[in-house]
Amino acid sequence: MATKTTTITGHLKELRSRLIKSVVFLLLAFIICFIFADNIYAFLLDPYVQATKNDPMQRRMIFTALHETFLTYLKLAFFSAFCLSFPVILIQIWKFIAPGLYKNEKMALLPFLIATPILFVLGGMLVYYLIMPLAVKFFLSFETTSAMSGMPIQLEAKVDEYLSLITKLIFAFGLSFQLPVLLTLLGKVGFLTAEDLKKRRRYVIVLIFTAAAILTPPDPITQIGLALPLLLLYEISIFTVKTVQRK
Repeated sequence: MATKTTTITGHLKELRSRLIKSVVFLLLAFIICFIFADNIYAFLLDPYVQATKNDPMQRRMIFTALHETFLTYLKLAFFSAFCLSFPVILIQIWKFIAPGLYKNEKMALLPFLIATPILFVLGGMLVYYLIMPLAVKFFLSFETTSAMSGMPIQLEAKVDEYLSLITKLIFAFGLSFQLPVLLTLLGKVGFLTAEDLKKRRRYVIVLIFTAAAILTPPDPITQIGLALPLLLLYEISIFTVKTVQRK
């Protein structure tokens, strides 16, 4: 009984240590990101700049409250700190569970831990380099001149709204791109098979487009931009599940 208690206590101490390290790294990353918030802001603003660089109108960003930009930079610093800390948190989780695994179990789980941040980055890159510029051009197409409507309708984007949009899209795409990891892991433990995925394909298509409509703004560019990669990732998941599923 004493040995069991000691073992449980040791695990709790190890868990606390891993959590403290993760939180400390997150706080340090937050401080650094807040110091360089202007640079991060300029980086995330670049898709908007590139989409409007040939526009004859001089574009600008505005804020309508005294504290708006400050709070926006706080949110931006936390988002950036979380992205930087994500691999470190995964490493801490791995170090906590790895001692209790057999060698073959470690080899089985390691690819999932490696694929998780890679797929998240790929989802973010898709937003940054493709989806966001197309979405900006789509929304700007609704501007009108005074000759058409009697009064011009022009976009003056707010700092907070733009950064909230792009960070939400990056998070939504990065999280959605974890679909192959989740399905392959479920196939690895025998919870589902490739045949199950094939049979449920028509329902999954509906769910994917529904999720894309919920996670993205109400425009066809971002919704289709999320749905089509997810459909491709689902088809890839069928292949990976078939590879790893238990006989």
